[in-house]
Amino acid sequence: QVQLVESGGGLVQAGGSLRLSCQASGRISGYSMGWFRQAPGRERDFVAAISRMGGSAPYPDSVKGRFTISRDNAKDTVYLQMNSLKPEDTAVYYCAASPERGTYYLSRNNYSYWGRGTQVTVSS
Repeated sequence: QVQLVESGGGLVQAGGSLRLSCQASGRISGYSMGWFRQAPGRERDFVAAISRMGGSAPYPDSVKGRFTISRDNAKDTVYLQMNSLKPEDTAVYYCAASPERGTYYLSRNNYSYWGRGTQVTVSS
């Protein structure tokens, strides 16, 4: 079992950057990891995923070329670098861990552990 805590959110102007961090209480080397986001009144959407060995899943078109997921297993931390932020990126961002044996997962149904989220607000 692992507990996840996100940090790094905040208020940023459009075009700016943020780096989110997800610190785990236990070892993450046995988990594939993901980032999701949820805007008010909307579903929790996939943003990025990374395998145990560091290979990333294809990004959705909404963030492709702007967001990058990475992990440091030695620090039990996963990152989401977000560049060229847009107002439509405003959401609560959640980190998640999957113990399943696949490479990575795009569906939130494959993730067993979730953080409480960090708010990202992008002003126009």
